[in-house]
Formats: sequence, C-alpha cells, structure tokens
Amino acid sequence: MELFTREWGEGDRHAVLVHGVMSDSRNWRRVGPVLADHGYHVIAVDLRGHGRSPRAEEYSAELMAEDIVETVPANPELVMGHSLGGLTVSLAVERLRPERVVYVDPAFSCPATDWFQRMLAPAFLRTLARQSASRIARRNPRWDPADVAIEVESFRVFDRAAIPAVLAPSVMRAPELMMAPSLVMLADDSRLVKPRVAERLRGAGFEVRVVAGSGHVINRDDHEGFMRALEGWI
Repeated sequence: MELFTREWGEGDRHAVLVHGVMSDSRNWRRVGPVLADHGYHVIAVDLRGHGRSPRAEEYSAELMAEDIVETVPANPELVMGHSLGGLTVSLAVERLRPERVVYVDPAFSCPATDWFQRMLAPAFLRTLARQSASRIARRNPRWDPADVAIEVESFRVFDRAAIPAVLAPSVMRAPELMMAPSLVMLADDSRLVKPRVAERLRGAGFEVRVVAGSGHVINRDDHEGFMRALEGWI
C-alpha cells in the first residue's frame, strides 16, 4: 500500500519518519523542519489506517512495515520511528537498508503485564481515542496547544479496526540483531522498553539514551531534550 507522506526539504539525503499508534505524520511537525535545516529531504508517512493514508481490510505491524518499504526511497540516510512506528521500522530496516536508525520509545515490550490487562487494552485505546482536547492537555501538560489539537484530530480519523492487531503482545519485541547503527531513545521510566530489554539492546550494540523527565511522545513533551538526545545521529 502506498502511504500518504508529508515532506520538508529536498535533495538526496533522505530521512524517513514514522509515527506511533493513533497519530500521524503531523507528530513530526517540529522535528521535520529541523532535520530539513540539517540538509535532509524529510519524508514522514501516515501508516495504514492513520491520518490521510488508506484504510485497510487487514492490519498488522508486518503489513505496515511493507507499506513503508513500498512508499519511501531505499537506502535512506536516516530512519526514525516512534512507538508503533519504531516497531514497524525494526521490521522494515533489513529491506530499507538505512545508514542510521533512531528508535524513539519503541513498542519493543508489551506494557500490559498480565492477561487481564491485555484483554482490557483494546477497550482502553478506544476510550483514549475519544478524549477531548482538555483531557489530552491535562494528561500532557508540557505539550504545545497545537499538538493537543492535532492529537484530537488524529484520534478522530484513526481506523479503530487496527487496534487489536497493533496490540498483539507476540509482535512487540526488540530486534535480535542491529541491522544498521542504531540509537534507542527512551522516555523516562519507559513502559515499552523495559530495563532488561534495554540492557539486551546495549549488549547487541545499540546505543540507548534516556530523556530525563520526558513522557512517551518525547518530541512533543520535551522538544529541546529530544533534539539534544539526537546529537551525533543527525
């Protein structure tokens, strides 16, 4: 499936950005222009069922990874994925063959700790998708109001049929091997990359950095801290 893309900059130094669940390419509205100023042609995708990309009869992280490979140029200089986007990037990286990869608080561990939480997770996401701007702002007090408004809209257009597939615990796992030089940037007290997973990634050669005090959507919660954490990778 060819995905909708949002672009900044031009030229042959491609940077590919992939958002998380229920979000879309506007998640990168501040990051994209900064990378363009660094000389990149930035391409941010809307995953299937998200934003302005098509809805589908079937959803899985693997299919989303295939969509990315079909949509963006091969051999990009940089690929960056947040949350579900980080997971899909990990499934696409062998075919994309990027020079560098940045995983932003990626969905490498299931946050639900037992069968009961996993059973309730789809209903939780559906409830989350109906939240008002005021409630989103209360949950994310450091966000710019523009990001709160974007979140409301992206939740509204997200295809809720994708929820069961993207929450499959069997898919939420960290890569065994580092296919390209890779940074894993974590939110403070990440729920998606547990300490034992982070240690395994370090042992496999991944660089792991934590943005102190940040929430899950690091670039919205602490844009300056997010950009500092990218030092040496962009």
